[in-house]
Amino acid sequence: MSFGEIVSTAIGNTFRSRLRTTLTVLAIFVGAFTLTLTNGIGTGVRNYMNSQTSSLGGEDLITVMQASMMADGGFGASSDGPVEYDPDKALLSAGPGFSFEAITDADIATIAAIPGILDVQPLRVVAPDFIQYGDGPRFELQVNPSPPELSVDLVAGAYFSNAADAETAGALYLPVSYVEPLGFTSPAAAVGSLVTIGVTDAFGTQHQVTARVAGVQQASLFGDSALLSHELSEALFAAQTSGLPASVTGMYQSATARFAAGSSPAQVDAIKAALAEEGLAGMTLADQLGSFQTVLNAIVGILNGFAAIALVAAGFGIINTLLMSVQERTREIGLMKAMGMGAGKIFGLFSAEAVFIGFLGSAIGAVVAIVLGSVISNVLATTVFSDLQGLRILAFDWVSVLGVVLLVMVIAFLAGTLPARRAARLDPIEALRYE
Repeated sequence: MSFGEIVSTAIGNTFRSRLRTTLTVLAIFVGAFTLTLTNGIGTGVRNYMNSQTSSLGGEDLITVMQASMMADGGFGASSDGPVEYDPDKALLSAGPGFSFEAITDADIATIAAIPGILDVQPLRVVAPDFIQYGDGPRFELQVNPSPPELSVDLVAGAYFSNAADAETAGALYLPVSYVEPLGFTSPAAAVGSLVTIGVTDAFGTQHQVTARVAGVQQASLFGDSALLSHELSEALFAAQTSGLPASVTGMYQSATARFAAGSSPAQVDAIKAALAEEGLAGMTLADQLGSFQTVLNAIVGILNGFAAIALVAAGFGIINTLLMSVQERTREIGLMKAMGMGAGKIFGLFSAEAVFIGFLGSAIGAVVAIVLGSVISNVLATTVFSDLQGLRILAFDWVSVLGVVLLVMVIAFLAGTLPARRAARLDPIEALRYE
């Protein structure tokens, strides 16, 4: 009996007991369906994260802050007891009882001198009161602390330019959700318009700064907040710190440094090591997303574990199905052996039956998961996740789907090993006498 004949015979034998085979296929279906869906969730979220981070264009940026901000939870906290007072340390207050070590102008110069750093910009912390267009209503404005070099997803407009604007203090990217409330007819109409931003200084005096809308940015995973140009950040910070001494205005929460695009991990690690020698710490965009990826992988892994339990249960179903099949076909097996069919081919025949059952359950489960998952994903994209453009909570990678099918077929083969070995070891004389 050739390989093709073994496969065709195995497929035919599978449907001898249709009810038993159907129940086993359904058990495998549940496991394959669940495993495909959980992998789809992981793929969908990862694809969205990758699209968001790639659109930001921040792969060549590194956020720099004092090393104490990354150790022991930040804000100057220490699990090793009190820290000796240093009168020369620059501290920023983060509320009553909380302060953290700040980046100073001297630190900016130190960062700029590190080999591999192309340029460095301090990041100002500003807290505007409102934003207003013309004489229209005022709305609270949240500011994205990210560097303006990020190439965010713009609905309309263009990225910041270095051209000076005599009419304004700088430019900003306006969140798309602000367009209609501020009184603009469309995102394109907002581009180039002048808006007023209010900010209050430490003495309670409110200042108004005029800014130009350079572009309108799409809502994303990173929030519905405005991104400011360096010029506008400086203007708002100057108004916010009006009347304060230079010792306060010359301190920053962090800085953003740029290194050569395409730098190897070793080169980035060398920059981080050089920063560490100066008492500073650097964190790239990949570092910041690392913890999120870890949590996502853990969640998907747990869900896959439940699917694996279902597949193990299905494996016992395959064992039961084939053991019953061996018992029912004992005389047939004895006849095949008497006609010269070797133990290896008997083993292969029953193993092929197990693999085919696994293929049926996994293929049907994967196809149903893809169809149902795609429908659910499209519905969620237009309802629950409508504000997160481009998010498909369930996305299916054909390589992963094929991997699920192959994995289930391997499990089915292993589950069928015991019945197949039992069939292969039957004595032909005793098998022919079996009643």
